[in-house]
Amino acid sequence: MRVDLIRKIVSGGKIFTVTFTKKNGEKRVMNARTGVSKGVTGKGMSYNPVSKNLLTVYDMQKRDYRMINCNTIEEIKVLGETIYT
Repeated sequence: MRVDLIRKIVSGGKIFTVTFTKKNGEKRVMNARTGVSKGVTGKGMSYNPVSKNLLTVYDMQKRDYRMINCNTIEEIKVLGETIYT
């Protein structure tokens, strides 16, 4: 799934649940949100995550930012709907 498509699905700061495979091969279920600016310094990242098909989200349980590889997403649950990839 492409980053821009996922951003449309979860836009507006909606809380969503995503199931995906981490870089180490472990499956992960995360409650996340986009559009969070807590702790952002304005310095920016040293790379463009979109070019690597990564989505930057705020992990609601860990209370920190995480990257989701959009190529390994299995499902997204948002507003009572489940979207399978």
